[in-house]
Amino acid sequence: MEEATAPLVVKPSNIKELAESPDLRFIPSNYVHNSCYSNSSATNDIDDSDSIPIVDFSLLTSHDSHQRSTAIHHLAKTCQDWGFFMVVNHGIPENLMKSVIDCTYEFFNLPEEEKHKFTGKHVLDPIRYGTSFNTCKEKVFFWRDFLKVFVHPHFHSPTKPQSYRDIMLEYSEKLREVARKLLGGICESLGLEESYLDKDLELESGLQIFIGNYYPPCPQPELTMGMPPHSDHGLLTLLIHNQVGGLQVQHQGKWINVNALPNSLLVNTGDHLEIFSNGKYKSNLHRAVVNNKVTRISVAVAHGPSLDTIVRPASPLMEKENSPSAYYIPMKYKDYLEMQQSNQLNAKSCLERVKIPRS
Repeated sequence: MEEATAPLVVKPSNIKELAESPDLRFIPSNYVHNSCYSNSSATNDIDDSDSIPIVDFSLLTSHDSHQRSTAIHHLAKTCQDWGFFMVVNHGIPENLMKSVIDCTYEFFNLPEEEKHKFTGKHVLDPIRYGTSFNTCKEKVFFWRDFLKVFVHPHFHSPTKPQSYRDIMLEYSEKLREVARKLLGGICESLGLEESYLDKDLELESGLQIFIGNYYPPCPQPELTMGMPPHSDHGLLTLLIHNQVGGLQVQHQGKWINVNALPNSLLVNTGDHLEIFSNGKYKSNLHRAVVNNKVTRISVAVAHGPSLDTIVRPASPLMEKENSPSAYYIPMKYKDYLEMQQSNQLNAKSCLERVKIPRS
């Protein structure tokens, strides 16, 4: 392995342009992550002996009470043990999912002047195109370009590609229904009424963010990251990709490669589900690694409360506990989102700031 890297430091405009630079053999030094270098390489702590849990959506929504009860019990165990699962039989057409990936790929292949029309300044801008995670705060950058679009409660979309708007709208609507059904099952698994979270966190006007990620081939993938270990804000994130591996989730101190079943949705629990459940269902740590052969495209859709909702542990859960104390400071969702997205992304450091130490 060649250990040398290019001595230059590059201020990123976008990773696609850098990756397509002629004769690029070494990545710039400000893309090299020390945690990836030498014996702590991202490939050394991988456990391929474990597999991601599968949730059958058709059983979770079944009219057969026994099937549904069994599915909710399985969902509870999955959320408690993993915070990550694959959803099958969800009812979203395969051709729609393919169109979402294809249009996202087309967006990133637009001329730079078209994409830069959507370069955002603030985390609450409804359409934001950028690179890495937060280049204003970071000293070392990530091998990733992104597009973030607010699609609910008010729908937004780039104007190009031409078909993107209709596809994004249809997909986000269908995905929102899947997410709400999953959250209803999660509520029941906590001993709450199915609609409790929906009403308590005002999901009718909840924030839904469509996030397209572009990870081009990298000449030294072992030295950099697509995205660092982190948890997501919000309740649930539902993800699809172009069948190129790169997503890894943490489980029992090891990283697990996610090998998604065709046409499945990959779901991870977010910080606000951890807060809502008072720590019973932990938000999931995950990361993205890159490769030197092919571009990876992923589309993650984050589902959260309404922006002005103050999120706190569910009061019925407090009443059921022997020691009814909340372990998280109540905070408006908008304030938490701004706090996380305006800083460097570092594991669950943002959630740690709202934790109340247990006595």
